[in-house]
Amino acid sequence: MARRYDPGRRQRIIDAAIRVVGAKGIAGLSHRSVAAEADVPLGSTTYHFRTLDDLMVAALRQVNEGFAEVVAARGTLEDSRADLAAELAGLIGEWLAGDRTGVELEYELYLAALRRPALRPVAAEWIDSLVGPLSCRTDPVTARALVALLDGICLQVLLTDTPYDEGYAREVLGRILGGGEGSGAGRS
Repeated sequence: MARRYDPGRRQRIIDAAIRVVGAKGIAGLSHRSVAAEADVPLGSTTYHFRTLDDLMVAALRQVNEGFAEVVAARGTLEDSRADLAAELAGLIGEWLAGDRTGVELEYELYLAALRRPALRPVAAEWIDSLVGPLSCRTDPVTARALVALLDGICLQVLLTDTPYDEGYAREVLGRILGGGEGSGAGRS
């Protein structure tokens, strides 16, 4: 029997894995559940992704792109005239206002790195993708502190199901930036 050429199959498998994790969590992810969701033979999932970790790495990279697109669309992190605390607070507000399931899914895959070492480099890439532009506006230590605070704020909103408070975020980000209470001034 001749192999059928299907150039989009790998991508459909990744998309299916994301949907499975979104619906059932990491615990519901298996080659079998992804194959059923993607409507492909089980062997296709193992052909493209030998292990579940390989599949999760691909899925995490893809969902990370969603946040990177929000950052790129705003395009103001490097602008030294922009109020950095206000920009970051707005960025998180925009991200959390989008598809909540997507944000939850991204964090579920991101936190899966705690138990799955194969995911750690991808989680680190996400952190570095923010630290890099922020380091242009402040020092690297402060940039990492800002990313940690952003993560903490997002996790609190997701875990407590409370509305995002952009004013609060702007204030605490301003404090890390050294401008005192309510200040969003960063170092240029």
